[in-house]
Amino acid sequence: MSLKLYVGNLNYKTTEDRLKELFSQYGEVTSVNILQGRGFGFVEMSTEEGAQEAKDKLNGTEFDGRKIIVNDARPKGEKRSGGERRFGSGPQQRRNFRKF
Repeated sequence: MSLKLYVGNLNYKTTEDRLKELFSQYGEVTSVNILQGRGFGFVEMSTEEGAQEAKDKLNGTEFDGRKIIVNDARPKGEKRSGGERRFGSGPQQRRNFRKF
């Protein structure tokens, strides 16, 4: 369990103060960081119990008109599950288009 939580699908007008106020219902909030223009941020709680309760109670709830996502934050550089993203069905082949 992490003390740092990822909060996604935020309204772009949501402020760090409003987010801190929301999470403070479940324990002491030590830091809040919203990445402006990205729609997500991070909230760090002082205890694991508070972080777990906030995650359980807030994930999927509506806040500032958006249904927010609350999960454990992953360390920087850790990739998403599901592996690498690949687009297309195989090696790119050059197509011959004739000019008329």
